[in-house]
Amino acid sequence: MLSADWPHTPYAEDQPLPHLILATHVFDRGFQAGSALGLAVGIVNTLRSTTPTLRMSASLITRTTGLGGVLGLSSMAIVLPIRMAGKEKIEWQDRSWRLLENKGQVEVDTWSSIGEGVGLASTIAIMRKNGMSLRGPGLTNIMGGAGLGGLAGIVGYMGWRYGVNGGHTD
Repeated sequence: MLSADWPHTPYAEDQPLPHLILATHVFDRGFQAGSALGLAVGIVNTLRSTTPTLRMSASLITRTTGLGGVLGLSSMAIVLPIRMAGKEKIEWQDRSWRLLENKGQVEVDTWSSIGEGVGLASTIAIMRKNGMSLRGPGLTNIMGGAGLGGLAGIVGYMGWRYGVNGGHTD
């Protein structure tokens, strides 16, 4: 989700597409949180393996990251409607407007979305090169590539924001 591309008004009560903006943000954060947990599980499983090879380790880490990402996204798809049940439209507008108003949030969304896209594209390219199926179990690897890319985007953002720019957005 590239937050910079969403329409953004001067006042929260005029914010268009509040449900879509908030839902995509929450689902993306769920995907990223699940990917981070899946990555941790994959690393632990790889380290516990008796004979880990680089190819096996990469596949295991990618699969667990993808599964974690899908589970994180799915959990947010359940939690968001529960959390926002009965809320007025203005409350959705206010939350989505605040997301778009926060320059740091827009910046991290941009970096993570670009990372997810690069991770997705590079995983598909690697799978095609190695003759792996892009269907069935291969989808887990593809989701894992997007998850790893998103996490790499967050790390890149943190290096850029806090390392290069000293924590300033402007």
